[in-house]
This record gives sequence, C-alpha cells and structure tokens, in this order.
Amino acid sequence: MPIIINLDVMMARRKMSLNELSEKVGITLSNLSILKNGKARAIRIETLEAICRALDCQPGDIIEYRKENA
Repeated sequence: MPIIINLDVMMARRKMSLNELSEKVGITLSNLSILKNGKARAIRIETLEAICRALDCQPGDIIEYRKENA
C-alpha cells in the first residue's frame, strides 16, 4: 500500500508509549495498535486531529504517501 503510517516514528520521537497515547487520544489500545502497524483501512479526521494534538505534530508527520514502483 502506498500510504505509510509513521505513528511509531512519531511516538519514538516524543518518547510516548502506546498506552500513554491511547489514554491521551481516547482510542482503545487495540485500535491504536492496528493504526500503528499500518493495518487500518481508514482513519477519522477527529482521530488524526487528536493524535496530532497529543504528539504535537502535523498530519503529514504521521501519514506519508510513497509512489509504488510499477
């Protein structure tokens, strides 16, 4: 998939655990883990906003598009 989720990178930069982020964002640990592992099929704008607020970052810091090689 050409959409890459860099949630783990931003969490490492902010030295924040999945549990801590889950509490700050109000998302279950399992749903946040699915997102972190790039297995989510969609993300709500509200969720992205809450994650950006908690990690003090921009949406582009978390979601990246990489063109696939044909």
